Amino acid sequence: MERISYQEVPKEMFDKLMDIELLIKNYGLSTHLLELLRLRVAQKNGCAYCVDMHHKELKHLNETELRLSSVCVWEDTPYYTPVERSVLAYADSLTRLTRGPLKDQIFDALLIHFSKEEICYLTLAITQINTWTRLMKSFQFTPGNYKVQANQS
Repeated sequence: MERISYQEVPKEMFDKLMDIELLIKNYGLSTHLLELLRLRVAQKNGCAYCVDMHHKELKHLNETELRLSSVCVWEDTPYYTPVERSVLAYADSLTRLTRGPLKDQIFDALLIHFSKEEICYLTLAITQINTWTRLMKSFQFTPGNYKVQANQS
């Protein structure tokens, strides 16, 4: 059962979070890459609502079942590109800050594929999904009901 329903969350709070989502979207990073990192962070944080949402978004973007089912073990599979691997490693590291400081090798791998400005937006996307997962887990939003909107790709 939800502790706080969607309707009970202050509208201005979600509005501001959605402003950040729009900023990230309008910057122009790959939607597919963003959804992949969102799914990974949702898995790391154990947020069933967000896992459901981003799994569905990736399916809508024609992601394969093999890759979808392997995001949780991405390091042990050959299914992800060097770009995706660098982003997934960065997302893992930022999501689990208690494991120590960000390693230079993780950041250096990003610099091979992204500009510093792009890394800023990737960082914002990772911190944003971390915020969403913490909200959804705290409020206990019910997973399974999310529907992909046709205009979202």
